[in-house]
Amino acid sequence: MRGLRFIETRRSRELRRDATSAEKIMWGRLRNRNLGGFKFVRQEPIGPFIADFVCRECKLIVEIDGETHSNQEEIAADVRRSDYLNAQGYQVIRFTNQQVYENADAVAEAILAALSRRPGLITRAPHPASPRLRREEFTPSPARSSPLPPASPPRRGGARRSPPSAHGSLRAR
Repeated sequence: MRGLRFIETRRSRELRRDATSAEKIMWGRLRNRNLGGFKFVRQEPIGPFIADFVCRECKLIVEIDGETHSNQEEIAADVRRSDYLNAQGYQVIRFTNQQVYENADAVAEAILAALSRRPGLITRAPHPASPRLRREEFTPSPARSSPLPPASPPRRGGARRSPPSAHGSLRAR
């Protein structure tokens, strides 16, 4: 099914490329399992809608609303959208761009609190590759003495090749 949604995929890619500054700020907080070890994706197609940020595992959608979500028509559309997504089993939480600009930490804490209230959720430790996890906090498994992967063996072989010249692929006939 994933490969059959060409239009939605193209639109999602456009939205990721043209993200608002508030979305970029929040993506910096949510990406790479930075928030409590939970995996988020951005601009995810769900039915006829594209959600800003989604934690698929917890079925939580985070929407960052800009100025266009302030008139009655847009508010009604947001309610219909949230009703549809709730019927699909998702919880939708909304924040304004202004909330993200003024206190992104509080927004991240509210998201984490919403994640912790989801039913059937197992409390998570930060992902080992998370940038929030300091090296001294990482304890390697007994089978491995170093948290880093083993270095690749040195290359064997003849002399190094020099890069081809501008006409290196053309041969005189």
